[in-house]
Amino acid sequence: MKKIGILHGKERSFPEALVTRVNSKNVDGIMAEPVHIEKVMQGESSGYAVIIDRISQDVPFYRAFLKNAALCGTAVINNPFWWSADEKFFNNCLATKINVPVPKTVILPSRELPIDTSNESFSNLSYPLDWGGIFQYIGFPAYMKPFAGGGWKSVYKVSDIDDFFDKHGETGELVMMLQEEIIFEEYYRCYCIGGKYVRIMSYEPRNPHHLRYVADFQPSEEKLALMTDIVLRINHYLGYDFNTVELALRDGVPYAIDFCNPAPDAERTSVGEENFEWVVETSANYAIEKAQAQVEGADNLTWGEYIKRSANKEKLF
Repeated sequence: MKKIGILHGKERSFPEALVTRVNSKNVDGIMAEPVHIEKVMQGESSGYAVIIDRISQDVPFYRAFLKNAALCGTAVINNPFWWSADEKFFNNCLATKINVPVPKTVILPSRELPIDTSNESFSNLSYPLDWGGIFQYIGFPAYMKPFAGGGWKSVYKVSDIDDFFDKHGETGELVMMLQEEIIFEEYYRCYCIGGKYVRIMSYEPRNPHHLRYVADFQPSEEKLALMTDIVLRINHYLGYDFNTVELALRDGVPYAIDFCNPAPDAERTSVGEENFEWVVETSANYAIEKAQAQVEGADNLTWGEYIKRSANKEKLF
């Protein structure tokens, strides 16, 4: 019997629905359950053919468990080794190389010194930075957000130079990105599962959180095809099995705003019934597909084009 496990935190509607959906399909030799961990022994199997990870970004113990499981042959969704290395600033840099439009973005050193460092630790860093060049490149208004993600936590809109320095002073040891504001006519949040299944959803990030999917943008077939291509290109290079990409359309051009969401919101009350049904059904089918293809003791992870081409010493872009 091959087991599909879902590793999750406080969310309930998606994990429970996914387990029920997989089991309702009655696929011979496959069953699903919430992951159960009693102990983690080095180099020993987790007992799962597939694990869908929804929580390890917040629990380092789980990340270590998943890496050990992957080494023993579990197909972890998403690859915990890549997820540990990935962050939003790198993704923006990568996008510029694969012809995906992104907002102008710079990375900023933390406002306060990290623990166990001193001024001497930063002898290679010019101070003050070339603030004039940075502000001229980005423009105002702009957004400032943590370079490694964190949902909507510690995200600031800054209106001018004084406002920037006031708000940057609140960020402590966080490393932040400063990013051009894209004034958009339409906005979409796009699920991508298995690097091949795409769900493009109207989304309004300016609404309160519970109303963000209450939007009714009507993209043409041409725009849908363009957005689908961008979503697939991003996920092929990153190697994510389960991700969302947020696209803001300015003058008809889709800009990738946020595309490092390997445990994206999938709660029924957030995404709405139709989107929820799609993500549960598609995730269940993909998890079964991964379980059927899983080979005990082999590397069953998904690796993106960026890593594969680097390993093979191919031209990256």
